Amino acid sequence: MASAPGYTIESLDTGLRLMRLFLTHDTLTVSEAAGLLEVGRSTAHRVLTTLEGRGFAGRDASGRGYSAGPELMRLGSPAWFGAAVRERVALVLDDAVRRTGETVQAVALIGDRIIVTDGRESAHPVRVRPGTGLTHPAHATAGGKMLLALMTAGELDTLYPDERLEPVTTRTAASRTALLAQLDRIRVRGYAVDGGESARGMNAVAVPLSGSAPRDRLALVASVPADRGGEAELGEHALRLRQSAAVPGRPGAG
Repeated sequence: MASAPGYTIESLDTGLRLMRLFLTHDTLTVSEAAGLLEVGRSTAHRVLTTLEGRGFAGRDASGRGYSAGPELMRLGSPAWFGAAVRERVALVLDDAVRRTGETVQAVALIGDRIIVTDGRESAHPVRVRPGTGLTHPAHATAGGKMLLALMTAGELDTLYPDERLEPVTTRTAASRTALLAQLDRIRVRGYAVDGGESARGMNAVAVPLSGSAPRDRLALVASVPADRGGEAELGEHALRLRQSAAVPGRPGAG
């Protein structure tokens, strides 16, 4: 129901309408937002900057526009991760936890962070929790690096303009040069690993779950305590994750 004119807070109304645009637009420039909202560019810029500061919007990979941020993802998934896709991802996750016996997650890339969109928990007494809704630095995670490896050199330069990267653990790539070298290896072998880079004592492996376009870019991750997730085991899990990602009805399938 529409609010009575006298009770409308104009700036709040503009912000809410702008957030709703992210349900139908992958990215928005300031000019596009201003045109769609029928407000001035300065107003659109202030609202987008405010949303970015609160995590409801973020700079897209090109650096020229904005996309949905992690806080908006927690409240409601954008159109590119709607009910139909969630149902297909659920089938993949059910299959993956059965094949690997480990905690599995689907993750999406938002700026330089990933968000866990869904997951299934291992039945092992010692296990990793799925952490649905949580965000993590992309450069420190298997899922994040898998998704970064799908990006172009120009997109990566925009996303990581500085050489120094913030280390999460002593194993995290601390420079853009080191990260880019890792991404090159990922492209060759087709999967990404996290050897205690995001959390000490936890390893992970990730494979692509869907296409490389922003609207359907997801990765499938298996997270394993380090004492049963060495290099050989992670390689085996990568094969199993690929099998799960290929189940009928997977995201991106025809």
